Amino acid sequence: QVQLVESGGGSVQAGGSLRLSCAASGSSYNRYCMAWFRQAPGKEREGVATISRKGRTTYADSVKGRFTISQDNAKNTLYLQMNSLKSEDTAVYYCAARAEECWWLPTYRSMDYWGKGALVTISS
Repeated sequence: QVQLVESGGGSVQAGGSLRLSCAASGSSYNRYCMAWFRQAPGKEREGVATISRKGRTTYADSVKGRFTISQDNAKNTLYLQMNSLKSEDTAVYYCAARAEECWWLPTYRSMDYWGKGALVTISS
C-alpha cells in the first residue's frame, strides 16, 4: 500500500503559477504509476497528467504546454508545476497511484490509491 498527501494548493490570479507536491509513503514509490487528477464543481474527476514507472509522461490536451509532472524518487515525492493558469483550472487536485503501468492517461476508476486533494482556485 501507499499513502499520498498533497500540498501546495492555494489561490492565484490567472496567468500565475503554482506547484503541487504529493508525498508518498508506504510501499516502494517507484513501483507505481503516478498521476494527477482534478475535479471541478459539478464535473467528473479527470486525468491531468501521469508519469509511468519508466518515467514516461502524458498530459491532458487542456494542460499541455502549461503543466509539468515530475518526481523525485529519492524523496518519494510527485510534483505538478502549473504555469499560465486559467480560471478553468480551478478544481480540487488529487494525487493518485496504481500498481499497473500507465501507457496513457488513466481513468480515475483505474487508480488504486488516492490523496485527499488540494484546492486550487484561479481568479480572473
